[in-house]
Amino acid sequence: MNTDSTAHRGAGREPHPFAGPRPTTGGTVRRTLLRTALTGAAALGAGLGATRPATAAPGAPHAPGPRPSTPAEALEELAAGNRRWRACRERHPHETPEIRRALATAQHPFAVVLGCIDSRVPPELVFDQGLGDLMTVRTAGEVLDEAVLGSVAFGVLELGIPLVVVLGHQSCGAVRAAVEAEQSGSHLPAHMQYLVDRISPAIDHSQEGDARIDATVDANVRLVRSELEAEPDLAARITTGKLAIVGARYELTDQTVRRVR
Repeated sequence: MNTDSTAHRGAGREPHPFAGPRPTTGGTVRRTLLRTALTGAAALGAGLGATRPATAAPGAPHAPGPRPSTPAEALEELAAGNRRWRACRERHPHETPEIRRALATAQHPFAVVLGCIDSRVPPELVFDQGLGDLMTVRTAGEVLDEAVLGSVAFGVLELGIPLVVVLGHQSCGAVRAAVEAEQSGSHLPAHMQYLVDRISPAIDHSQEGDARIDATVDANVRLVRSELEAEPDLAARITTGKLAIVGARYELTDQTVRRVR
């Protein structure tokens, strides 16, 4: 499932890859979120602070200032990082020995990125973020399962992360495989059929050929986003403005992250 689509989504230049939190959407609750017992790291006071300057390890320089603590702040930080990435002016932040020591006792990432396993789309690089900044979950085609839901829930509910980004990308091999499997009626081996079955409801039948694959990339992001928004614990935080779940896609041809609405 590694074949590229040559189609490219034609989009005008946007002043900002993201545009703030979306309102919550309705939907039937599919399942109760997995909750984890690993709460100790969030309670520790050392390391990078989520909403306040952190206390660095003894003898070490102070860690960076407050982390983004709202959905809008987190979106702007990711947008700024993607601008640096596109301009080849990456800062590669938070990699120093002092930061590594501080992170040994706590973590306070400001965004969860649910992305594809594609080797060309590592979230920490395309958003120019460093250690302790992002909690990344990666599956082929951003496919959800209980383990993924539990991982997202841990970041949001236990670490207080204010933003979840569902990040698809141009030329997604998993999406292509789903489209081609539907057209041919073939069955994929070695558990890959599970991925195809999860992506298939998003297939955009209004398009043909490579345009169908490209349109399905966006449709699949919307599907996964809506499924996350329907989770009751996440929906409650969206309603109070503490969380935003947004869809986005990465363009391999120009390295831009654009919002998927």
